[in-house]
Amino acid sequence: MAEKLRARDIMSGGVQCVGAHQSLFEAAKMMRDLDVGCLPICGDNNRLTGLVTDRDIVVKCCAEGIDPASVQAGSLNAKVQWIDAEADATEVLTTMEEHQIRRLPVIDVRSGHRLVGMITEANLAKNLSDEQIAEFASRVYATASMPGRSEG
Repeated sequence: MAEKLRARDIMSGGVQCVGAHQSLFEAAKMMRDLDVGCLPICGDNNRLTGLVTDRDIVVKCCAEGIDPASVQAGSLNAKVQWIDAEADATEVLTTMEEHQIRRLPVIDVRSGHRLVGMITEANLAKNLSDEQIAEFASRVYATASMPGRSEG
C-alpha cells in the first residue's frame, strides 16, 4: 500500500546536479548525456537551489535569441518545491498535485538537507497503484491544460 512507501522508496537516486555557475549549454549537454529532461541546480555548498528543465532552456533562452553558453543555470533559480526523504507516498502525491509539478527533488533532512534523489511521474507509475496514478493524473493534467499554465 502506498501509505507505507516513503519518498526514498519511490525516488530515483544518484541524481546529478548542474552547478549554479555552469552554463545552460553545459546543462543541456548533461541532460543529453544522462537522458533526462530536468536537472537540479546546486549552489557552492552543494545544496539544492533550483531546477532547470529542457523546456526552460528552449523557452527562456534559445527562443529569446540568447546563447545558452552565456547564461548561468543559477540565473533560472526560482522557488523550488522539494520533499523530505521520509515523507510518505500520500504526502508526495499531495505536494506534486498542489504545486502542479511533475518532478520533485527529494532531500534528506536528517543528513544535512542533502539532495538524495528525484521523483518523477515514471517513479510514481512504477510504485503506486493504477487507481492512485489515475487520480494523480486527473488532478495534475486537468489544471496543467488550462490556458496560460506553464508545464513544470
